[in-house]
Amino acid sequence: MIVNFVFICIFVNQSNSNKLNNTSRKANAKNLQIIGGIILVGGISTSITSNSFSLFVIFVIMGMLSIYLGTRQLGRIGFLRQEFLLSPSQFKDWLDHWQRINGSILKILPSPNQENKPTTINPDVTAYSFDRLVVCDSATIAQLLIANNFHFENNCAILSITGYPQSIFDTTMQMLRRNADLKVYAVHDCNPRGIGLVHNLRTNADWFLNSEIVIIDIGLTPRQIIATKRGMFIQSSPYSAQAAKQLPEEVRQSLSAEELAWLESGNFVELESFSPQSIIKVLQKGIAGSRDLGSADSSLLLVGDTGNDMYVVQSFG
Repeated sequence: MIVNFVFICIFVNQSNSNKLNNTSRKANAKNLQIIGGIILVGGISTSITSNSFSLFVIFVIMGMLSIYLGTRQLGRIGFLRQEFLLSPSQFKDWLDHWQRINGSILKILPSPNQENKPTTINPDVTAYSFDRLVVCDSATIAQLLIANNFHFENNCAILSITGYPQSIFDTTMQMLRRNADLKVYAVHDCNPRGIGLVHNLRTNADWFLNSEIVIIDIGLTPRQIIATKRGMFIQSSPYSAQAAKQLPEEVRQSLSAEELAWLESGNFVELESFSPQSIIKVLQKGIAGSRDLGSADSSLLLVGDTGNDMYVVQSFG
């Protein structure tokens, strides 16, 4: 019994560890269920053989508890926080060492600020506009989309809230303001800064203050993470918890109590934890679903109207 209890404690600890990935934690949760079944079968047989009712009760309780804990942990796997076990500096050292031996990796994007070069734009081009604009909360994600030709394939402009790409930012904004039917798609991390992206777009004079454009929040939002059935790389930090408590009241009103509690616990998920293919696929799906906002089949949810229509994509994936 003592050995079984020790194993149960080990598996519970491992299935809850933020130093293991979801696959490892799931394996430990299943081990809890397996050992629970073994305890039930073996323990009941032993208690019957020894004709001991007290042993029977102990083994049944221990076995059922192990199965219950394993089942509960399996249901919580996707919502458990994780830690990066590899620091950025360590990763860079490994990458530099690999490239010294094998040569440069051509498809690794440089830092976005390394591409701030003057660009000459044909005056004829500036006479046109775009029907869609994708705004990212980081230059890194904007660069990723541009590098994968998302703007060409989906006939849209791509900018970051930080002003990337700087060389064409002002010209692109001039072109965009010519289109009264412009639709804006916000793509951001699920953290306080990202959650405030749409509010920033609607209240900043450099963007779309006092305009009637439609803004669609592709995500990530806490609503999407809470509702998803698959695991995401959830991190946590005291800084994120503090920033969540300082969100503008307009932003807080657009979130449910459950979403606010999730953010104020310090939880956050970064877009960079998804593959480029996943981000592009979700963004394409969001654009496709917004073509008829009045359709009953739309995957978009109207969450507020303060001069602009604002929609949220209900799932991320």
